[in-house]
Amino acid sequence: MRGTGRGGRNAEFLLALGVALDGHPSIYAFAGDTDGIDGTEDNAGALLGPTVLPAPPRRVYQPGYALNNDGYSFFSAIGDLVVHRPNPHQLNDFRAILVLP
Repeated sequence: MRGTGRGGRNAEFLLALGVALDGHPSIYAFAGDTDGIDGTEDNAGALLGPTVLPAPPRRVYQPGYALNNDGYSFFSAIGDLVVHRPNPHQLNDFRAILVLP
């Protein structure tokens, strides 16, 4: 299902992961695109930590709303977008999840 928001599959992945983790205190994640562009926006991806989703900055950026393919707006509002100069070398998406003991 296609939403009406801004952002690509990496930001969407992180939002869905964050909702599923429900603020787990020991899990961090990064998702990004190797060409520096996540979807059609100016970011490569975003970062997710345990404090990101428990207290979203404004009601409009609640995770359920943002899952309307609006991950760019959500992560932009909290300053967790990863912005990198676009490049012509699209290898793949890169996703990493760090689970601390």
